[in-house]
Amino acid sequence: MKKLRFGFLSTANIGRKNWLAAFNAGNCVVSAVASRDVDRSRKFISDCQGKVPFETAPAAFGSYDELLKSKDVDAVYVPMPTGLRKDYVIRAAEAGKHVLCEKPCASNVAELEEMLAACKKHNVQFMDGVMFMHSRRLGQIRAVLDDKKSVGRIKRIASQFSFCGSDEFHSSNIRVDPKLEPLGCLGDLGWYCIRFTLWTMNWQMPERVEAKILSRAPGSDVPTEFSAELFFKGGVSASFYCSFLTSGQQWATISGTNGCLYVSDFVLPFHKDELNFEVRDERLVIDGCDFRMQPGAQRFPVAEHSNSHSGAQESNMFRAFADQVISGKLNDDWPMWALRTQQVVEMCVKDALNRKI
Repeated sequence: MKKLRFGFLSTANIGRKNWLAAFNAGNCVVSAVASRDVDRSRKFISDCQGKVPFETAPAAFGSYDELLKSKDVDAVYVPMPTGLRKDYVIRAAEAGKHVLCEKPCASNVAELEEMLAACKKHNVQFMDGVMFMHSRRLGQIRAVLDDKKSVGRIKRIASQFSFCGSDEFHSSNIRVDPKLEPLGCLGDLGWYCIRFTLWTMNWQMPERVEAKILSRAPGSDVPTEFSAELFFKGGVSASFYCSFLTSGQQWATISGTNGCLYVSDFVLPFHKDELNFEVRDERLVIDGCDFRMQPGAQRFPVAEHSNSHSGAQESNMFRAFADQVISGKLNDDWPMWALRTQQVVEMCVKDALNRKI
């Protein structure tokens, strides 16, 4: 079987995880790595190749443009900072390279629209790197939602994705740099919450949002703590909270007229051999003078490894991307997912900047 040859545009740390994912996918190889310093590319390759060796070591480049010109690269993985992505995604498309892009895809909707237009013009595939979209657990959650009994009619969606950054993180990490990552925690973490909500709503867009920047990076509007309410047609509402200031959490709930579906690790599954989620139905029981809450929960196990495995969601993502490209047909849903997520992010930013806390 033909294997899709990936070039990594940047030696960002998340690339190490996706090197392994590409290896485990079975239909991909990493054929090149680029940085603005060729020695950094060589070290990245040496470190990764030493632990997860491809049959042929990738080529090392000292500029992104060199990689884009390579005839040994079919697709690029783009983990470079958000503020730099637009130009290189467009250049990649012009060079005929398919694009797997980290999130947030762009600094704003206009930038992403340019990127997607270039990919469409040059007939290359675009996908954002939201790994949980490729988990088998998501398909089983959809089956439970669609049975119309377990959860019933959806009324409320809530999620949180957060971690508590160190003092060093808040002073020097690129995720609080207004030029490199202007969307801060909203782009880095809130993107996942918004994506989960849109997926739950079958890509229906909210009619309006109410959002707040709860904390900012010193001297800028980069959000380090953010919350929002999304309001959908039909009386469905959603809330999310994302933060660089709160302990690590990544839960999501979907509440309906019959029950509540709960996922404790919807973004990055906890390390285990089997994923799961729960449907809860807690009821008040009244028996004379005895008032008590009656707990009820059904656990749904999913035969899927959490990470570092050929069946893990990140491996599934690379495999699905490669299969799509090798098929010769483009998947139009993937760019739509990214664009709608970016549009809701921008709705939240605009509303938040118009508010005072």
